[in-house]
Amino acid sequence: MIHIAVMGYGTVGSGVVEVFYKNRESIQRKIGNKPMDIKYILDLRDFPDSPYAGKMIKDFNIIADDPDIEIVAEVMGGLEPAFTFTKTCLERGKSVVTSNKELVAARGAELLEIARRNNVNFFFEASVGGGIPIIRPLHSSLAANEIDEIAGILNGTTNFILTKMIKEQMAFDDALALAQKLGYAERNPSADVDGHDACRKICILASLSFGNHIYPEFVHTEGIRNVTLEDVAYAENWGGVIKLIGRAKRSEEGGGIFAMVSPALISHDSQLSSVDDVFNGILVRGDATGDVVFYGKGAGKLPTASAVIADIVDAVKSTSTSKSLHWQDDGKNHVLDYRQQKGAFYLRMEGVEEGVQRARELFGEIRLLHRQGQPENEFAFVTPVLSESAMEEKSAELEKSGCRRIAMLRVLDY
Repeated sequence: MIHIAVMGYGTVGSGVVEVFYKNRESIQRKIGNKPMDIKYILDLRDFPDSPYAGKMIKDFNIIADDPDIEIVAEVMGGLEPAFTFTKTCLERGKSVVTSNKELVAARGAELLEIARRNNVNFFFEASVGGGIPIIRPLHSSLAANEIDEIAGILNGTTNFILTKMIKEQMAFDDALALAQKLGYAERNPSADVDGHDACRKICILASLSFGNHIYPEFVHTEGIRNVTLEDVAYAENWGGVIKLIGRAKRSEEGGGIFAMVSPALISHDSQLSSVDDVFNGILVRGDATGDVVFYGKGAGKLPTASAVIADIVDAVKSTSTSKSLHWQDDGKNHVLDYRQQKGAFYLRMEGVEEGVQRARELFGEIRLLHRQGQPENEFAFVTPVLSESAMEEKSAELEKSGCRRIAMLRVLDY
């Protein structure tokens, strides 16, 4: 009998238990018909009406001290006590699978090393993209590739809000309120709408793709609070939509990574432009495969639980530590100054009559954009390709001439 423990019985944890017992026979067939069962469910709350009440415990040490427990699913979230519990389990020879993006983004390299030393596994497919398989393809299916760039729509809540703004002309505050009502957004939505959730996910993908630990605190992160319906209209006139994009790219000069999370204009020609509602889309750009896109529900109880169960199956089937699921943490910051990165930019200005002429003098060949109901003193344009720092300098010069910058968004080519 393979004994499993589940730490956390919230949305994801209850989903893991539900999916496990619903598909138990099928799961057991995938591991050679070995019998499996969940022995413990750890949570500080009481669930007297649950059919699994007899498995509920409140003391982590019961799991840590039980030699029968081979695999632990950590689905509590947060850094502590998740890190301490996970570290202890790995040190005691138990494989751990997790959906905890905050844990993996902050301490992933350390936990992978502890797993390696104890010949067990630390798997985290569910930490990025919910039910979308992306971690395993990166270190397995695409192993022959040098990954040059990875980018995507990594947060379903913000994508739902932007979709409502684009498709139904719903203002940001109204779209956020609807997302909260439907359970897509928390009462405090900051992790989603301010980009922190997407930042943790792109850090995990970048660490795995490029081999060095990428710390979230070094990644320039912007959310979607300042995106307006006016910007949506100008984006449509340009020929695209606004999406919150997490991205990481190997520097062409070598020796560093450009990484950022920000809203951006994406062309209608891009596969990412049609990823709507709570769905995620992740584009991997490899030197051999070119662009590969992974698409699916990026969050939710059952999709995330599906990925956790898949990792449990892999952990059972593994005879030793995964050699390919690895990156190093040398304590250095490998993220380059985002202001060095080059691209085109969308700028919306309020200004003097000669503002457009001054913009042309500063930026060169700009593309003017238009929208219905555009005020006489408002103009919007897309710049040629230039560095972020140069764009800021020229924008500041434009403001000195009497214009006021209302909005700025990156224009990305995916």
